[in-house]
Amino acid sequence: MYKNFILSIILFFTGIFCRAQDKDEKIILSLQNVIDLATKQSSSVKYTQNNNVNYYWRWKNFQSTFRPQLTLSGNLPNYQNLFQAVTQPDGSVKFQQISQLNTSANLALSQSIPLLGTSIYAASSLYRNQDFINKTTSYSGNPFYIGFVQPIFAFNWMKWYKITEPLIYDEAQKAFIQSIEEISQEATNRFFLYLQIQTNYSLAESNLKNSQDNLKIAEVKQKIGEISENDFSRITLSVLNAQKALDKARFELKNADFELKSYIGLDQSMNITLQIPLDMVLFNVDIKKALDEAKANRKETPYMERRLIEADRDLSQAKRSNGYAITLQGSFGLSKSSPEFSGIYQTPDESRSLLLTLSLPILDWGRSFSKVKLAESKRDLTLFDVKKSRENFERQIVVEVEQFNLLKDQIITAKEADKVAENGYRIALKKFQNGEISITDLNISLSERETGKRDYISSIEKYWESYYFLRILTLFDFETNTKISYSNPMLIEN
Repeated sequence: MYKNFILSIILFFTGIFCRAQDKDEKIILSLQNVIDLATKQSSSVKYTQNNNVNYYWRWKNFQSTFRPQLTLSGNLPNYQNLFQAVTQPDGSVKFQQISQLNTSANLALSQSIPLLGTSIYAASSLYRNQDFINKTTSYSGNPFYIGFVQPIFAFNWMKWYKITEPLIYDEAQKAFIQSIEEISQEATNRFFLYLQIQTNYSLAESNLKNSQDNLKIAEVKQKIGEISENDFSRITLSVLNAQKALDKARFELKNADFELKSYIGLDQSMNITLQIPLDMVLFNVDIKKALDEAKANRKETPYMERRLIEADRDLSQAKRSNGYAITLQGSFGLSKSSPEFSGIYQTPDESRSLLLTLSLPILDWGRSFSKVKLAESKRDLTLFDVKKSRENFERQIVVEVEQFNLLKDQIITAKEADKVAENGYRIALKKFQNGEISITDLNISLSERETGKRDYISSIEKYWESYYFLRILTLFDFETNTKISYSNPMLIEN
């Protein structure tokens, strides 16, 4: 919808206005201009972009979790100079001085296998001991060894993590688009609030001018005795009421002006006026199309899927965390000790290890059983809740589409009513000035004119609010028949 083109024009005129234009010159903003500014520079969009960046780095952190990890660890150095109790063969204790420097290093490459919950590794280590009392130096190390850690019958958090985290990232991307659309809708609400007040101000100005003209005519008629004191008093009172209405409208317009500029990020010194958005494309939306797009584009789809998966995960965790803990560990490699560093790597010996650790509950008083039943109950509740949420979500879309499709006739009717009321007021004003009708009849026509104008603006407002709310519900632009998407400039910079 030519957003970039319009935005560049608006920003251009904004800069020129702030530097050189006369303060009394107004900048005319359309609804699309206001939305573009809100979605590009408002504080709300900055917050949304920052929140999206957080999920981006969370996703990057997830991706790195299951990639090979290369780590270097060690003690550099570990110096000791102390007396240490040493138990002798006869059971006595002798305090012996120790003065030594120990250094160690370990280089390891590890990899997780999420499907099995296994961790495998390959490493190389070196240990050096320097004894200052005996004046000796010795080395020990493992030039190369491999190993694994395999939990048996345990809860495999890695498998579930790989399932849920992509759904969370998908939710975040769709929530980002939805948040931008919600900013567009909020900008639309503020736009029409300003426009209604601006319309009231324009009507108040027009009414005051017409009332003052009527008063001048009444003053002439009073001099020649063609108007009663009662009618003259009513005309005078209408001028005072029109002035009060104008003062009130001016105050409300000032507040609305401040609120709109604050939201879309415009300088408060700018003098703006809003243009009635009459460029509406009146079209009907197919309900099935709206439902399909909503299911494909909205964050509710991955969110509900994730809730069901998390319920299954929690149940699996409850069943696996029943007190049984069995872990199998094994390693194979080469090892050697030597008084010289190079000796470690000369004909090293093989080293093997295999360890099975287990923990079996004997009596837990039904604790494991109750945990499983609690998880099953929560899962059933989640299934019901997700089903209900899905039905409510689909029903909301159906209702909104039906309401949107009815707006076409309402706008046409309101437009015709506004034209009739405006023409009726002009005719009534001329008749009043010619003395054909009373001030009461003129006031009735004036009220109908104001009601018609406000109703027409209100019908336009309902259309655009419904239009953008439908975009929020489906994240689809039915006018251009394309999916809605936005880029995050904070991520582009990174």
